[in-house]
Amino acid sequence: MNIKIFLFSLMSVAVYIFANCEITPVSNCFASEAKQKYTIGFSQATITEPWRLLFNKELRIEAEKYPEIDLIVRDGLDDEKKQIADVEEFISRKVDLILISPKVADALTPVVNKAMDRKIPVIVLDRDLANKNYTQFIGGDNQLIGRTAGEYAVEHLGGKGKAKGNIVEIWGGMAATPAQDRHSGFMDPISQEAGIKIINTPKDGDWKQDLAYDIMAEALDKFDKIDLVYAHNDPMAYGAYLAAKDMGREKEIIFLGIDGIPAEGVKWVYEKQLTATFLYMTPGAEGIRQAIKLLKGQSIPPNVILPTMVIDSTNAEEILKNNGLF
Repeated sequence: MNIKIFLFSLMSVAVYIFANCEITPVSNCFASEAKQKYTIGFSQATITEPWRLLFNKELRIEAEKYPEIDLIVRDGLDDEKKQIADVEEFISRKVDLILISPKVADALTPVVNKAMDRKIPVIVLDRDLANKNYTQFIGGDNQLIGRTAGEYAVEHLGGKGKAKGNIVEIWGGMAATPAQDRHSGFMDPISQEAGIKIINTPKDGDWKQDLAYDIMAEALDKFDKIDLVYAHNDPMAYGAYLAAKDMGREKEIIFLGIDGIPAEGVKWVYEKQLTATFLYMTPGAEGIRQAIKLLKGQSIPPNVILPTMVIDSTNAEEILKNNGLF
């Protein structure tokens, strides 16, 4: 190639680079494009429950897989006003996306509406809101879980059409959609059995072991015959078991819980303190996976329903072994 033509071509390339880089250093023009950083705000309702701690742990582990994520986590301290303030903070910081597991539906709905109005996508985890003005919901099917527990109760109280027994139901947060769904799902099969009765007045155990202990102790004082306890999570089922044990009545009662955390509910089933639990997966890891898809321009479905399963004496040991706990 003629040297003059070569030099002219080289100068043309240089002019093009400087023209397109404007005042940017030339070295930056040759560097590979840096990954965009995304700020995600996560508002957790509380961390007072083991299931919530596992939820946060799994969410953080998944987030660490994506260096482009800047994750901000806030604990609502079991207080809806604190959680509203946390979401308001995310809005003011103009985060790219909000993950929220609301304490209660009605109180948290307006602030989520506000985020959506500001064009901040919101993924709702575990507990639903009063309307569907959000980007996506991820969680278990609490109606299905409750119905599965109800069918299990019917089977262990004599079978369909023949079941008999007195049941104590211990609610989670009565204003929370999972508790409402776990109750209504449970009642689907239970209400078909004339021989089964829910004998206690509905009381809010707020997902806490100590409150469930008190509710069960009161029921034991009031009722001579209790055949089954259905608690809306494992800590409350275990609290009920401890109350019955303290009164020497634990062997006459079937205890059912929900969550299926290996080191907690599954362990209690294996030790025969609970009869069964029903898996309620945490949505933390899936929340991060869905968020990163959305932020990178991919479409995501409006709902992601996590699977469930019955955990009892037939599979508790295997689950503990698979999780390195046996």
